[in-house]
This record gives sequence, structure tokens and C-alpha cells, in this order.
Amino acid sequence: MSTTIKPSSRDERFAEVFGAPLDQLLAAPAHTRHLREALELRGFLAVAEQHVARIRDRVHERSAPDRPMDELSEDELRMDAYWMEAALQARRGYLTVLDKLLRSELPLAHQRAVTVNQPTITARVVPAEQTTAQRAKGR
Repeated sequence: MSTTIKPSSRDERFAEVFGAPLDQLLAAPAHTRHLREALELRGFLAVAEQHVARIRDRVHERSAPDRPMDELSEDELRMDAYWMEAALQARRGYLTVLDKLLRSELPLAHQRAVTVNQPTITARVVPAEQTTAQRAKGR
């Protein structure tokens, strides 16, 4: 199965940000650099999430209540814990970068021209009255 077809936890976010379902985005003839990078990261995320699910399922199978206790292996479970840690770290890394990339692209519904209203200062300087010391000096 291609990574472009595997589901990921950010597929709905893609539709929000880019304004089309994932299958339409993938079928588009040309992609912007931003979309191309996002789709590539999404593919990496899909693979990492598949690994996390596979390891989780393997741990559940090995520790199922109906399995004999003699079949439990602390070495196998320890290795699964290492694999799970690596897979979860990879997933977190891809999520962090992908979320930053998707946040940098505003959803189509929220894209609008930005206008800044800056107040203008219209005060005028009024000369202060001369102090008595200045009058005495003859200024």
C-alpha cells in the first residue's frame, strides 16, 4: 500500500487547510512547494502511525489474557517497548513539523486581506509660558 493512500491522523486537517479532500489534492496535476512538502510529511506520518499500531497490536497479542503465562517473554516485551518508544518519537517529530507547516498555511476560509488601522496623532505643540526666571534674564 502506498503511503499516499494510508490514512493519517492529520487527513481532515489537510482538507481544512487546502480546501479539498486528500484524494483530490493527491490527484491534482501540479502542487505548490508548500503542498508538496506537506504531503511528503503526511506520508512519513502515515508510516510512523502504522508502525505504532503494529507494535501496539503485537504487545496486545503477546499479553492477551487467554495466552499461557509461560509464553510471556520479558526480552520480547522489552524489545517491543524500545520499538514503541522509537515509533512514538518518530510520530511526535513528524506531527510537530507537519502541524507547524499546516499552521503556516491559513485555511482558505480564513484567508483575507489584512488591513491595519493606525491612529494618527493630531496634537500641536503650544509654546509654554516663560517662567519668571526667564523673564528676569530678559529673554
